Amino acid sequence: MTLIHLVLAALAGSVLIAAAPGATISTVLPQNTSPGWTTVDIVPNPYYKFNVNLSLYKTMLKYGLHPSASLGADAKIRADAIAKRSNGSINANPNNSYDNVYISRVNIGTPAQTLNLIFDTGSSDLWVFSSLTPSSQVNGQAIYNPSSSRSSSLVSSATWSINYGDKSTSSGVVYTDIITIGGLTVPNQEVEVAKQVSSALTANSMVDGLLGLGFDNINTVRPTRAKTFFSNIKSSLDSPIFTIDLKHQATGTYDFGYINSSKYTGALTYTPVNTTNGWWQFTSSGYRISSGSFVSASIDGIADTGTSLLYLPQSIVNAWYKNFTQGLAQDNQGILYFHCTETAPSLTFGVGSAQITIPGKILNLGVGDNTGTWCVGGLQSANLIGGLNIFGDVALKAAFVVFDGGSTPRLGWASKIF
Repeated sequence: MTLIHLVLAALAGSVLIAAAPGATISTVLPQNTSPGWTTVDIVPNPYYKFNVNLSLYKTMLKYGLHPSASLGADAKIRADAIAKRSNGSINANPNNSYDNVYISRVNIGTPAQTLNLIFDTGSSDLWVFSSLTPSSQVNGQAIYNPSSSRSSSLVSSATWSINYGDKSTSSGVVYTDIITIGGLTVPNQEVEVAKQVSSALTANSMVDGLLGLGFDNINTVRPTRAKTFFSNIKSSLDSPIFTIDLKHQATGTYDFGYINSSKYTGALTYTPVNTTNGWWQFTSSGYRISSGSFVSASIDGIADTGTSLLYLPQSIVNAWYKNFTQGLAQDNQGILYFHCTETAPSLTFGVGSAQITIPGKILNLGVGDNTGTWCVGGLQSANLIGGLNIFGDVALKAAFVVFDGGSTPRLGWASKIF
């Protein structure tokens, strides 16, 4: 653990940054369904503890960047601190929910084996902890056992491997099996069964794997790429779409196959998607801080449900943080914090002619130090992750978003009432 230094204000003393209490892990439960569409609820759990260093570390790995050894050490120290807290008395304060991790119940095999997976629009692999994963790499996760499924079948010669920026690897073999989400079923979905899992991914015992909702061209199965769940199911849907309605400290939903107009206000504004890199990548038309003037700018970014934070250009970060008058803090990884006594300003980003406003309460990710003085900012510099602009969960919670996987992929954005 490292000491932070104070910036933009001369404040006395140093502050030790520790685990921020109270992120939210959410569980998706099947609700409404028909043959061509389904709705699954996202139900918040107020007891998850957000680890901002681990979040940054995983984001860098995911996009093939090279996190420093010190960032890995800081992430581990925070994880250890969180584990010690979690084994003691439980903080039941609902205000300690910051919605930083969402997981979804997925049934695999016959009989069904239920695993909690992250739905990730920033990647395209469906991989799971398994009976083939060494016990030393399993940290309380539920595992998929293909030998216990009557419907599983090993895909001959197929392997997968995800190489991360810290030179670690997650890899394994491939089975096909039945997978069901909210009543929608793919009978022969490729499931990437882990024989090795990067240590960075074992830290959260509630996450049993990942379900990628990006585009097929970045799937890592070889010699033939696997199709995502969405690619396999979309021809059976009423419309080749899924929508997300993430909530702040409340139940939200993923909908497949239809648009529920009661979940947003105003009109949907669509913007083209650049699929070259396999991401849901779009261009934002600019930004506004609080009630200030809208600044027109082309900001190429990724709509990524698998990333917690909002990463934008340094100039926007500077414009947002200069609204805090009690000084700022920055740890040795470059993560910024503001004084918890202050109210975070809103941040608006443009989508075509429309504007989506992220309320300040969503941009406050909670206490980030032992004294309760400093809060983690939900907006951080894209420079931390190699200049990539990522519209993660902090931004996505502020909008109703349509992921349209039709012949010309696009994103639809609409505002929500808070």
